[in-house]
Amino acid sequence: MKSGKLLALGVIVLVGAIALTGTLFTVHQTQQAIVLQLGETKRVIVEPGLHFKIPLVQNVVYYDNRVLDLDPPSQEMPLVNQLRVIVDAFARYKIVDPLKFYQAVRTEIGFRDRFGTILNGSVRDALGQAQLSDLLTDKRVEVMQEITRGVSRRAPEFGVEVVDVRIGRTDLPPETSQSVYNRMRSDRIAQAALLRGQGQETKARIEAEADRERTIILADAEREAQIQLGQGEAESRRVLNEAHGKDPEFYGFMRSMEAYRGSLVEGTTMILSPDSEFFRFFDQLPAARD
Repeated sequence: MKSGKLLALGVIVLVGAIALTGTLFTVHQTQQAIVLQLGETKRVIVEPGLHFKIPLVQNVVYYDNRVLDLDPPSQEMPLVNQLRVIVDAFARYKIVDPLKFYQAVRTEIGFRDRFGTILNGSVRDALGQAQLSDLLTDKRVEVMQEITRGVSRRAPEFGVEVVDVRIGRTDLPPETSQSVYNRMRSDRIAQAALLRGQGQETKARIEAEADRERTIILADAEREAQIQLGQGEAESRRVLNEAHGKDPEFYGFMRSMEAYRGSLVEGTTMILSPDSEFFRFFDQLPAARD
């Protein structure tokens, strides 16, 4: 009789433990959860902690509340000029409405399938209006912004928020890469020739402008020199005239000295008569008079 009571007590404890285990569940701080009852949503739990549910009737679906990656397979897409490129685009998103997320796709795998298709469609729409050069320059940012706007418009349908969208890699298919390379090379050669021509034109214009300024400067300098020379000669004549007025003999002597200095340079040969007026002051030297 006593052993029967113990057995019954053990069964009660075991059933209680099972019931308690099925009643309690934990939501981690990186998670959010939906409580379902026979497939029907009952509660949405976004706060971490210990929670209760009806055992055997209710079950819990968990979703991550952190920023997640969506990286669909690379696809070949046409550009605006029908050139085809292989694009690897990826997005980062966050589940902000678990109930709508559950109603739309149920699981993250289902979301990746459906939203990955939307992401590739948005990438295709944006690249359909872009050139290959746009993906290699600063316009790449504008292309990614256009893709982001496209997927962000659809994100609320799935209860997610798109955090970022990027084009990871853009490759040309092997069959077109060589032809594209040749065309880009020709474009660059043509652009280099154009820039070289513009440079030559600029050089010629600068040189012509420099020559014109040089001519003007030399002309101004020559005019100024002539003015200074004229003024100097006028001043010289004034001084000489003044000296002549004060001492004609000394004036004559100075003029003779200037004539000697201007005429008797190295290698000069002159034949003059002894009584030449040119050397008249030599006869007046003290030694000559003696």
